[in-house]
Amino acid sequence: MSGTITITNHPLIQHKVAILRNKNTSSKDFRTLVGEIAMLMCYEATRDLTLEEREIETPVAKAKVNVLAGKKLAFVPILRAGLGMVDGVLQLVPSARVGHIGLYRNPETLKPVEYYCKLPADISDREVIVLDPMLATGGSAIDAITQIKKRNPRSIKFMGLIAAPEGLEALHKAHPDVDIFCAAKDERLNDHGYIVPGLGDAGDRIFGTK
Repeated sequence: MSGTITITNHPLIQHKVAILRNKNTSSKDFRTLVGEIAMLMCYEATRDLTLEEREIETPVAKAKVNVLAGKKLAFVPILRAGLGMVDGVLQLVPSARVGHIGLYRNPETLKPVEYYCKLPADISDREVIVLDPMLATGGSAIDAITQIKKRNPRSIKFMGLIAAPEGLEALHKAHPDVDIFCAAKDERLNDHGYIVPGLGDAGDRIFGTK
């Protein structure tokens, strides 16, 4: 099955992304905004979750209701910037499991280097959403999804905030079965692999480091 690319156009998301981009936005406000945007985007990314019918009793009568079926979700943030999105998505799906994949970008080659991978033991029963605010070259997302696929999850989606055309193309080409959700598609990458206009280094801005 071919994956789709969705650039969300919800007014609340676009407004919050605009504030996120501003270089004068504080780390505290930046962290809050990343979580809020992730929560809003998670609403869209989980639209196709499987439901099953159950019967319950309300205070008035019996009722047939729909609830999530199966083992549900696992969120896997790519360290470290992906951590900024976790609180937001867990507010929507508090029962989800959380895995972690640690990658850093080699400054010479711009290629991802993996240093950590810890995923839920029952990941093969779960639908996985990979979290990373920035989809620049696409290298980190491609590598993370490759690692996750070795554990045979039910499905994988990628959710980010800002994407470069180069990253979208690379990720879709490498993993054509993965649905991609982003809040904005920017112009290009610069010579240093940063998204233009972008918002700078998401990890640094989330955690107040340089």
